[in-house]
Amino acid sequence: MADAETFDFPDEINQLQSLIIDNSHSNKEIFLRELIRNATDASDKIRFESLTDKSKLHAQPRFFIRIVPDKTNNTLSIIDSGIGMTKSDLVNNLGTSSRLETKAFVKALVAGVDISMIGQFGVGFYSAYLVAEKVIVTTKHNDDEQYVWESQADGSFTVTRDTSGENLGRGTKITLFLKEDQLEYLEEHRLKDLINEHPEFISYPISLWVKKTTKKEISDDKDEEEKKDEEGKVEDIDEDKEKEKKKRKIKEVSHEWSLVGKQKPIWMRTPIWTSKLGVITKKEYAALYKSLTNYREGHLAVKHFSVEGQPEFEAILFVPKRAPFDLFDTNMKQNNIKLRVPHVFRTEICEGLIPEYLGFVKGIVNSEDLPLNISREMLQQNEILKVIHKNLVKNCIELFFEIAANKEDYNKFYESFSKNLKFGIHEDSQNRTKIAELLRYHSTKSGDEMASLKDYVTRMKEGQNDIYYIRCASKKAVENSPFLKKLEKKGYEVLFMVDAIDEYTVGQLEEFDGKKLVSPTKEGLELDESEDEKGMKEALKEALKEMFEGYCKVIQDVSDRVVKVMEMLGFSMDVG
Repeated sequence: MADAETFDFPDEINQLQSLIIDNSHSNKEIFLRELIRNATDASDKIRFESLTDKSKLHAQPRFFIRIVPDKTNNTLSIIDSGIGMTKSDLVNNLGTSSRLETKAFVKALVAGVDISMIGQFGVGFYSAYLVAEKVIVTTKHNDDEQYVWESQADGSFTVTRDTSGENLGRGTKITLFLKEDQLEYLEEHRLKDLINEHPEFISYPISLWVKKTTKKEISDDKDEEEKKDEEGKVEDIDEDKEKEKKKRKIKEVSHEWSLVGKQKPIWMRTPIWTSKLGVITKKEYAALYKSLTNYREGHLAVKHFSVEGQPEFEAILFVPKRAPFDLFDTNMKQNNIKLRVPHVFRTEICEGLIPEYLGFVKGIVNSEDLPLNISREMLQQNEILKVIHKNLVKNCIELFFEIAANKEDYNKFYESFSKNLKFGIHEDSQNRTKIAELLRYHSTKSGDEMASLKDYVTRMKEGQNDIYYIRCASKKAVENSPFLKKLEKKGYEVLFMVDAIDEYTVGQLEEFDGKKLVSPTKEGLELDESEDEKGMKEALKEALKEMFEGYCKVIQDVSDRVVKVMEMLGFSMDVG
């Protein structure tokens, strides 16, 4: 083997590895899921390249993922025939690149986020150190020689050209040197259970190197020797017994590949999209959701639908029970909808499938109409994407209304994702009216419950033309507001808008069901008047007019008398 080159990990990766190694995590088994997913992604990439260049598969025409437990050396190896890595890939992807995702996950771990979320940040490889004290990665890419990456997570790693190891042809072999307290991951039943937990995103056969014990009959040489010693003795011969003595059974141990994870992914069954209602169970949807998201908690709601025509596609959409911690992190790429074109996931071209305000929705889209080799640039201009985008948004909003049918579920949903809906009012002019129906606010008449704008309109007083709201930090902060008292005195309901974004929401919405949204704190407020109020106002006006005219007449009479008196006294009243 050639001389090794040593590289230092950046601070972010050192910190990540320390957090993984030093902290006690109860679900260490997630490492296997992450490494198998990486192997699947690598296989998808070379398969995609082979569509335009069949020679890419010459070094290894078969696709496979293999898992080899070695109890002699306490190692566990995961081998794939994927795209492999060049020397540059090894250095950048597994070592020196300081990515925003790494920083984000370190921050998340410190904040208490579960380790199982590691795959969402693109750093799933490092989960290997949950169970391993040392990791060796041997890899071969079509465009480079075979290399070996090695690290004990001690601040550095080495990369060496492999001149003496097993020739992979193409692909990657990750060998984990397990910690003494993690040897359970060498047990066949444990590995099978873990692999079968999440088969939903495994499109390639997984084989486990297992021990096979067989019974075999052999000649019993010891019996033959005893027989020779007893020669000369006369006794009856039992032929059956004689045969039994000549043979004995022994256990023979060998190893073989055993196919694991034989269950088909949920979208590859016949055909799930057109299956009759009830064929897919709640348990199966839950398993797909957890595999799709890495969340340990189940989903709040699911919508499974297909669209016929041009294009044809199928989709499953999930709403989580709670908002992820990085929901509004602009540094994180939102890649929550996975696009599957014929038998391959194209996760790198999923941006634009769904608007930002719906970034919390998880799901999968399957389309046979999109070409497998479509690029991100082509997809952005593709009419099929526009149709998929429109239908995803439409079905998301329908799903929210379905959730709203259950008050308890909608309260959970609104607590987590109300800001997203309000962003939707700002971003999605086409669906603004529908989204507005999903908004909820506390009001002067809603008590402990929240009211929809539709609820407000149904309770409006006769003659009331506007919807009144007050922008405030909290309901308590405006309890003694003179503006509020003025409206309450007239019997008008007032909505309390306590989110900073509400100001922008109202600015975009302006009205609902033909009623303007009006704030009493703004200048120029004119309150609606009833017919009685208008009559009283006119009567008061007439009374004031009569009173004013009377005052004017009295003043004029007094003025005339003063003039006469002054003239009698000899004063001239001419002005000039």
